[in-house]
Amino acid sequence: MYSLMANYEEALRRNDVRAIVLIVEKLKVDFIDAMTDTLEVAEKPLVAAIDGLAFGAGLEFFMACQARISTPTAQLCFQKLRLGVIPGFGGTQRLPRLVRLTKALEMILLSKHIRAEEAHQLGLVDAIVPPEELLSTACRWALDVCESRRPWCREILKFARDQVRKRAPNLKHPLVCIDVIEEGIVSGPRAGLLKEGIAFQKPFFSDTCKSLVHVFFSQRATLKIAGVTDLGLIPRNVKKVAVVGGGLMGSGIATTLILNHYNVILKEANEKLLNAGVDRIKANLQRHVKKGKMTQEECKKTHSLLIGVVGYERFKEADLVFEAVIENVKLKQQVFAELERHCPPHCILATNTWTIDLELIGQDTNCQERIVGAHFFQHTLPQAVIDLLDVVRNCTGFAVNRMFFPYIQQALFLLHHGLELYKIDRACTEFGMPVGPFRLADLVGFGVVLATGTRYLENFPDRVYKSMLVPLMIEDKWTGLGFYMYEGRRKAIPDPDTMKYVEKLRSMAGASTDPELMKLEGKDIVEMVLFPVINEACRVLDDGIAAKASDLDIASIFGMGFPSYRGGIMYWADSTGAKRIHAKLSEWEKKYGHFSRPCSYLPERAAGGVPLSAPTSQAKARL
Repeated sequence: MYSLMANYEEALRRNDVRAIVLIVEKLKVDFIDAMTDTLEVAEKPLVAAIDGLAFGAGLEFFMACQARISTPTAQLCFQKLRLGVIPGFGGTQRLPRLVRLTKALEMILLSKHIRAEEAHQLGLVDAIVPPEELLSTACRWALDVCESRRPWCREILKFARDQVRKRAPNLKHPLVCIDVIEEGIVSGPRAGLLKEGIAFQKPFFSDTCKSLVHVFFSQRATLKIAGVTDLGLIPRNVKKVAVVGGGLMGSGIATTLILNHYNVILKEANEKLLNAGVDRIKANLQRHVKKGKMTQEECKKTHSLLIGVVGYERFKEADLVFEAVIENVKLKQQVFAELERHCPPHCILATNTWTIDLELIGQDTNCQERIVGAHFFQHTLPQAVIDLLDVVRNCTGFAVNRMFFPYIQQALFLLHHGLELYKIDRACTEFGMPVGPFRLADLVGFGVVLATGTRYLENFPDRVYKSMLVPLMIEDKWTGLGFYMYEGRRKAIPDPDTMKYVEKLRSMAGASTDPELMKLEGKDIVEMVLFPVINEACRVLDDGIAAKASDLDIASIFGMGFPSYRGGIMYWADSTGAKRIHAKLSEWEKKYGHFSRPCSYLPERAAGGVPLSAPTSQAKARL
């Protein structure tokens, strides 16, 4: 053992040695003191092979190695406290990093022996192998560590990188973070800390960081509403919630509520529709079971919170009602007339309408003061729903849908003039949107697209692009599911039959392809689709519909999936610049028509160099 240090130093010098394996029965203390600090930062990894006992200083030495392989009979222990001293060669620092703190304290303070199996479960030992395989396995691990292909490391890090690239292909800092973690695994904590300190600087000063910090503070700011949160009001206790409509949206609302431990009454028009709605909720819960988020017992208990009805009698028990029927004014008016009759006076009546003015929905009732618009999203907590009810004022389409109605409109315009449908969607998703405009149309359904388009045409005829593509497909009793074909529940693939309708429409309208538009690349497509969205967002601000631009940023992120790392729709608009947005919209208005006309808000900001997100006079009055 006297030659350990000399042999280790020789191995570091030799070019034919890539990694080092150490098998020892006893270590002399003077060696350990000199070596443990250098092991973690050495260029060549060291793997410990443990057979028998690894006690005290020997175990401290092994913990400084990059991996530990043991036989089933190996035992590990810290016994220094029995001798009146503490671990002195890094044991107090390295053990809590390898195992949970409570276990590290138990091992050190009680001088507790642990066997190989428990050490493996804790992470103190990386693998257990038979004695005859100890050396070969340790050598293989040493080479894997050397090439950053340590068995558990290789697959986990690869999976993490793949997931980051899949979910956020435009983000760099998660990949940097994984690189830093890998450095610590391969080269030791000190090397990892050094790389962390260097790698921290670039993301910290990036536009992504600035955008996400803006989103963080903007989200907090949405909870402060002048004239609402400053009155000292305390939200009332909601014990039972009713949902009218068991379709896709209604069943989703009911699922979210029971998952958050609310008693829910689900109403449908008849038993057949009710059973279908209940089945959807059961399927939603089973997906949680399949993903390991709940047990079958928890699933059963959660489902017991749901009651299905076909009448309004039990609505007298409700503290809050969500209406989620189809987007039809007369039907919604009938529903709210019934709700007024059957719900208690304190009950809040919420509609999940996409576009219909709340005053129109409640015009046949005497309870306008308790009718609210509430889009309910799967990850929104009920408390947040209540807190955010008055962030934006009532208008056709409300804030989110009104801002984004040009999203599909502009895509249809580009499609009519020769741009390939799936290229438009691909450009938007590569920018960071969760789905492109045509995929979005499929998700909400052609019926909703047609109803909302009609609603916007009635209210904003001067800025709607009139497309007959969806009506044509509906009239022809299109048997497909939308613009795409779908494998399973989610995977969307291009549908060749869709282009038959596009060509038919172009022929009927006498439309010709525009060579200039057909040459558009991803960035240009995104601008043509999203600049009109910014234009409408500016109108929402100028009309005083929203209190501040940051509210629209948060609404765009949580309501439409606008990429948070771009800061939200108005923050991204400011980073692009009012001057460029105004110039592009003006250019498109001259070439393609009035639906691209810039609102009066834009030229004022562009000429004065004022950010689009700066408060308007109406917003200042509200604030």
